[in-house]
Amino acid sequence: MASSKSHSVLIDVRTLEEWKSGHLKGAIHIPLNIISEDINKFVKSHNEEVLLYCRSGNRSGKAKNILDSLGYSNTINLGGITDASKLEKLEIIKN
Repeated sequence: MASSKSHSVLIDVRTLEEWKSGHLKGAIHIPLNIISEDINKFVKSHNEEVLLYCRSGNRSGKAKNILDSLGYSNTINLGGITDASKLEKLEIIKN
């Protein structure tokens, strides 16, 4: 099972509007449509644990497939934000 370890990178792949409406504490925002271009700005090693979530799990699943195809070997689809919040024991915040 996934866990938010200090070396994990938690990524919200939803739209900016969705991000602003609330996201998991500690997450970074990389929308699905630019994840292949921006992932290396935040994840330095292809072995680093990358935790992905969206609204329902669909886009985070697509993001996982993209990252897997780019050689990232430790990607985990946490599903939707509500499930990810419960699984990782993280609050949903707005800012």
